[in-house]
Amino acid sequence: MNTILHTVKEGLTSLCEGLGLAWWVEIITQNPSCTYYFGPFISSVDANSASIGYVEDLEAEGAQGIVVNVKRCKPYVLTIAEDLGERIDRKVKPVFSGQI
Repeated sequence: MNTILHTVKEGLTSLCEGLGLAWWVEIITQNPSCTYYFGPFISSVDANSASIGYVEDLEAEGAQGIVVNVKRCKPYVLTIAEDLGERIDRKVKPVFSGQI
């Protein structure tokens, strides 16, 4: 039963992402000066819940001045390293088939 629910949730999230209605976690750090996007999520509640772990990971890596925003958007780049003036694609594997 969990597998079916998981598959349905993935399908709904993929649909929302395709329509530009998915929720994303945007995390901006002052040091290093970066912007990170994590998602997509089907609801702001899911995104807020997941953001806790992302912040913990960044803090463990030494990031400082962390600001979290949960919003509907469709980021084309998942990491923007502003200190270096570059955009980084960490070769993230798509969660859903058909997602680029």
